[in-house]
Formats: sequence, C-alpha cells, structure tokens
Amino acid sequence: MNIGISTSVVARGRSGVGQYLFALLRAFLPYTENRFTLFVLEEDVPLFEFAAGTMHIIPVPERFRPPVKNILWHQTQLPKLVRELELDVLHVPSYRRMLWPRPCPLVATIHDLAPFFVTKKYDGARMFYGRVVAARLARRQDRIIAISRNTARDVKRFFRLREERISIVHNGLDHDRFFPAVPDVSHAEALRKFNVRKPFFLYTARLEHPGKNHTRLIAAFNQFKAAFPSDWQLVFAGSDWHGAEIIHGTIQASPFSADIHTLGFVRDADLPDLYRAADVFVYPSLYEGFGLPPVEAMACGCPVMSSGRGALKEVVGDAVALIDPEDVPSMARQLASLAEDGLLRARLRAAGLKRAQCFNWERTAAQTMEVYRSVRSSGTD
Repeated sequence: MNIGISTSVVARGRSGVGQYLFALLRAFLPYTENRFTLFVLEEDVPLFEFAAGTMHIIPVPERFRPPVKNILWHQTQLPKLVRELELDVLHVPSYRRMLWPRPCPLVATIHDLAPFFVTKKYDGARMFYGRVVAARLARRQDRIIAISRNTARDVKRFFRLREERISIVHNGLDHDRFFPAVPDVSHAEALRKFNVRKPFFLYTARLEHPGKNHTRLIAAFNQFKAAFPSDWQLVFAGSDWHGAEIIHGTIQASPFSADIHTLGFVRDADLPDLYRAADVFVYPSLYEGFGLPPVEAMACGCPVMSSGRGALKEVVGDAVALIDPEDVPSMARQLASLAEDGLLRARLRAAGLKRAQCFNWERTAAQTMEVYRSVRSSGTD
C-alpha cells in the first residue's frame, strides 16, 4: 500500500500533534511491505532523520510554512502530488489541514474540538476555522480517526458525522523512554540540567492562555504556599504559545515568584528525567482530546493530579487525584494534600504505573494501519 502522510503541523517538533506523529511514524517503521511518503517542510526534514532510508521524504518549500499559505498548499498543491504519486491513501493528522479535493481515500486525525469548549482559546479567525470550516472539511474525509471516545462523541455531535465514519484509536506510549528509574539518579539529572530543586510540582504543556489554565494553577499555588509555608516549587516546562505573556505576567505578580520556574521547551531526550525527578505532576487543563503528558508522568513513576475535563477522565481513569480546574481553592487544597501525604503519593504512583501499561504505540500503529486498509478497500464514497 502506498501511504502519504502530511507532517506540516509538527510545529518544528514542539507540539502535541508533532509528538503524536513522530511516535506513530516510528511505530510504522517495521511495516516495510508498505511505502510511506512524507510531505515535510524543508527546515523540518532533520526531525525525520529516523525515517530516512525507510520512508520517502518529499521536502515542501519553506514559503508554505505560514498557516494560511500552508492551508492553500494542502488544497491546491498536495492533491496534484497525491495523483502523481498514485497514493492509495492520504493521512492528514490534524483537522486544520484536511483536504477538500479528494485525489484518493482520505484519513484525518482529530485530536480534540477544544474551540467548541474553551472560549477565546484561539484568535477569531482560528476559532471560525475550527468551528465552521473544519466541520465541512471533515465531511469530505473517508474516515476520521478520533484519539479518544470523548473526541469521537464531539466529532459526531459538532461535525454531524455518522458513527461509521469515525474510528477510535487511542494514543500510545513509548515504554522504552518513559519508565521509572532510580530516583536519586533522576533527581541529580534534573538539578544539573534544569536548575530545579526538590520538592516540586511539575506541569508540562505549552504556555498557552487560557486553554492550559496556567494562571489558575499559579493562583492555587499562591494559596497553597500562603496557607502551608514550605520549600515546594512549581515548575513549568513548555514553549511560549498564544497568551504566554499573560502567564509570565501572572508569575511575576506572584508573591511566591521565586519558587515558580519556567524551563521553556524541554527536549524529548530530557523529558523522562524531568518526570522522574518531579514529586507531583499536575495537569489542570481545561480541555483535552486525550492528554498524553499525565500518562507519560505515570509511566515514569510520578504521582499525578489532573483535571478530568474532555477525555482526561477516560484516559487517566482512577489513577490520579482529580481536580476541578476552575476551582482554585480546591486545587490549592489538593496541592497541600499531595505535598503533605507521602502515602497518598505512593498510592498514586502505583496506580499510575499500572494505568500507563494500557497504552502503547505499536497497538496505535496497528489500528491506524487497519483504518488505511479499510478506506482503501472501500474506495472514495
């Protein structure tokens, strides 16, 4: 089977969609009976070195990186390439780049429909695109892959798609990277690499306001520190994104700003050590289509406090300390409970390790490949 995959939404490797795509492609490497063609923006080509020699990489000129130009490239240039290459199926792993033309059977992954749930998550143009344009594009696809049951329900509800057009394929987890290790070693690595000290709460997410809910977490941390004076710190790992200036301003205004640290983007190779070194991982997101960071943290043996919004409850199950991400006093109390109760942290650590075993990329790849076979055999409607 000749399979094409668009990769322009990897955001130079610094987005959740990018991590999904890299992990999926690595899991596809053993499928040598198929030919994979990757359409990659020129400056992103080095990110796909792991696939060189196994997968065919077609560079896309950098002038098509800006969002509007990239969308136009997908609608005008990519269909021509698909026909020239005689692809059997094209997979676009984001609803923002789904095709209107149908040069071959089309598959798209929808990670979440957050614009329908989080007010002002994006600017007006992107909100309109997510709510209106994407709905019409979704109905042009032969199959939508939803990464959770929650996302599948949202797609069915808001995009008015029939259930048989949606396949639920959960994200996986790379257990060769994310696993528990000797604590003292990880702590030393974290101190050396990130200049943090224990004990600390960790939140890994791009610095995006309001969707990732950093400002409420900071407010909860302020209340926790005021009520329970301690040496606990709050550490943010993630690139600046939309609204990051508001988050930085909130940190600067905190009376405990000296105990709040931003690390910026953390390399994939360093992320497991950071999870292992953290005393508690916190994930107060307002909405997620899956929520991979809590699972990664659990796999590294870090106890987790998480929102249950969107698909998070479906993914984390009962293995976390659940919070209402809009209830600041409640979050502060949960921070205090986790900071003070070592037995609670130990119980969550054990539950998290067990829960993380439910996810692996090999299963995700196999199920995704089955979607490709299905749409190829049925042809374009």
